[in-house]
Amino acid sequence: MDAVLVTAAIFGLLLCGCSVSGVEGIGVNYGMIANNLPSPDKIIALYGASNITDIRLFHPDTTVLAALRGSGLGVVLGTLNEDLARLATDASFAASWVQSYVQPFAGAVRFRYINAGNEVIPGDEAASVLPAMKNLQSALRAAGLGVPVTTVVATSVLGSSYPPSQGAFSEAALPTVAPIVSFLASSGTPLLVNVYPYFAYSADPSSVRLDYALLSPSPSAAVTDGGVTYTNMFDAILDAVYAALEKAGGQGLEVVVSETGWPSGGGGAGASVENAAAYSNNLVRHVGRGTPRRPGKAVETYIFAMFNENQKPEGVEQNFGLFHPDMSAVYHVDFSA
Repeated sequence: MDAVLVTAAIFGLLLCGCSVSGVEGIGVNYGMIANNLPSPDKIIALYGASNITDIRLFHPDTTVLAALRGSGLGVVLGTLNEDLARLATDASFAASWVQSYVQPFAGAVRFRYINAGNEVIPGDEAASVLPAMKNLQSALRAAGLGVPVTTVVATSVLGSSYPPSQGAFSEAALPTVAPIVSFLASSGTPLLVNVYPYFAYSADPSSVRLDYALLSPSPSAAVTDGGVTYTNMFDAILDAVYAALEKAGGQGLEVVVSETGWPSGGGGAGASVENAAAYSNNLVRHVGRGTPRRPGKAVETYIFAMFNENQKPEGVEQNFGLFHPDMSAVYHVDFSA
């Protein structure tokens, strides 16, 4: 569990006692770590039938991209982490990447963002992220494509998250994150952040209120931070990220929640179909309202994930899906709410 989840759990201690019609800005991650999933064309059709407007792909797959043609889905397309070093140092490789995975599909696929890397900051690959972003942006522009380029971070980039107004990037992350924030601010492109109240709750379920983690407000599940009231952990974590961005010179920079979810099984604390359904449906209804720090500003959000994935580590990691591999629902999410 990363550092900010620990601080989020401490925050919880105080609380004890397009062509589809769904909600714009609510997407679902299409994970592929499984050997029993339906074909991509069936999966993309399921997105449309479920009123899901947006999709996130962790890495390029030409069969999936072909299936997305004409779907109207907004697409977040990631690079493989193992490609970051070459994307950072070899402009011709970045150009080839764009020519292979973006340019052939751009006329019929609605790309929203390209993200260079997933959760590599801080770490050994962190130094490659910004140069890779710059090379990809140059390659996209050379191809006449205006797709924004960003990256995905975990909340482990935060050294402080409680109270949310004191959110700040860690000493390990700041040297890498600060120039990325400047780069994103220069183009008005959001930072993508993975936000998981579940892991804060499951780390200390006797101390963190379940309704606070599930976005199920109750009069007793509220905390005041400098006159601002928080009724759920999702907003508290997100506002800590906003505070950190502001301290790093990213005033006004938007955040996209690139992953969030709740497991329906697997043996973890609070992992149940009932809780997963509550979290996801509460999330869909909530994100359009913004956060206390940025009220009324809808938060583009991607639920993790479309399917239970049988080749992920055993336990809760295999049970974040909205659907079983046979395309039957694990639980219902009303994306038209």
